[in-house]
Amino acid sequence: MNTISTGTIDRPVTRDPKKQDPTMNPTFTDTPVPANADAIESRQNRNLAMQLIPEALARAHMHERLREAESERRAHRLAAARRMQRRAERASLRARRALAMAVMQ
Repeated sequence: MNTISTGTIDRPVTRDPKKQDPTMNPTFTDTPVPANADAIESRQNRNLAMQLIPEALARAHMHERLREAESERRAHRLAAARRMQRRAERASLRARRALAMAVMQ
């Protein structure tokens, strides 16, 4: 009995890749780029962005805390300046009264 050297899809003639039909085994470079390559890339970027969210939140929180601290410092300086201004006005009134009293005598 003469065996035919053609194989079937289920049973190829040989398992050696060099001897197989090249149309049955496309190389990696022959495979087309998947249609959703942009989606995969955006998903990877989104994952990176998701990993950076806590850092961005912490940075925003610290920026807000620094802004609040600066605002509070300005408020304290303003209050101190107003206190000193009132003290200076009272001292000025005392000096005017003392001068008036000295002129009257």
